[in-house]
Amino acid sequence: MTEIKKLLRGHSAFYEEYFVSRPELYRKLVAEGQSPKVLVICCSDSRVDPSIILNAEPGELFVIRNVANIVPRFEEDKINCHGTTAAIEYAVKGLEVEDIIIIGHSHCGGIKTLVEDRENNHTFIDNWLYTLQEVKEKAVSAGLGFRECCDYCEKEAILASLRNLEKFPFVRERVNAGRLRLHGWHFCLESGRIETIGTIPVPAEKSA
Repeated sequence: MTEIKKLLRGHSAFYEEYFVSRPELYRKLVAEGQSPKVLVICCSDSRVDPSIILNAEPGELFVIRNVANIVPRFEEDKINCHGTTAAIEYAVKGLEVEDIIIIGHSHCGGIKTLVEDRENNHTFIDNWLYTLQEVKEKAVSAGLGFRECCDYCEKEAILASLRNLEKFPFVRERVNAGRLRLHGWHFCLESGRIETIGTIPVPAEKSA
């Protein structure tokens, strides 16, 4: 029960901060509803909580977390829809976010599972990671070692998810209209730094 007690103490600190010292924030969020301008699609890994690494306040981020921060391919048949695509649709069409950030990270367990060439019992995980099979095949064909292959796949998976995201019709419509920007970031656990992997649309170069 030690961890549970620690979490409850953490909640007490949260309550003191936002409901005793600064009650106006949640009063506003209750009265006006949420209106975040940013959707973050991040890995479920416990080390990369986006609200923590981006120092965000309650109400600032709409967050989707899944294994390896994957955006699956757009499916028109609606049979294969799931929580990630439903949340993307709500963020874009309901909340009208202005930016979507896909955040991958170093030492990703999902990517490690993708790269490992062995049998396992991860039925759901393997099916989920199949979206990134082409990324893995490119890394393997390049003759990369295991660690280098993982590093490559972590960043290429972000780009693959960016491409998948852009193909959602309601996303593409807003990107083309200049109402939505897509970003791919990679968070390094060793340094704590964020590297920009890709941006859609690509920012125009400043003239000299």
